[in-house]
Amino acid sequence: MTDPDTVTLTRAEYDALMERLEDAEDLAALAQHRHDRRIPGEVVHRTVMGENPVAVWREYRGLTQRALAEVAGISPAMMSEIEKGGGSLSLAVAQALAAALEVELGDLFGELDG
Repeated sequence: MTDPDTVTLTRAEYDALMERLEDAEDLAALAQHRHDRRIPGEVVHRTVMGENPVAVWREYRGLTQRALAEVAGISPAMMSEIEKGGGSLSLAVAQALAAALEVELGDLFGELDG
């Protein structure tokens, strides 16, 4: 007899469900900081010490690389390369990252000469 209060999932279904839960938690963390335009001392200190601003802001917002990549519309591999400082970056991708992190473009990439 099957218990009506239990559900059986395959490992793949369970893993996919947990992944979606983590993504939802990441997006909730991002939404929590949505209207805060101040730059926290932790972010300033870490970027002044030479850490990648994208990684610092991502961690400050409580996001995984994968979640930020999804929100910004880029691949997780590209997100990893950006945080390593590798490769060139299009303006569209830079703007998408800034929008996803809800910061100014200059907060991530310095003042851009136009």
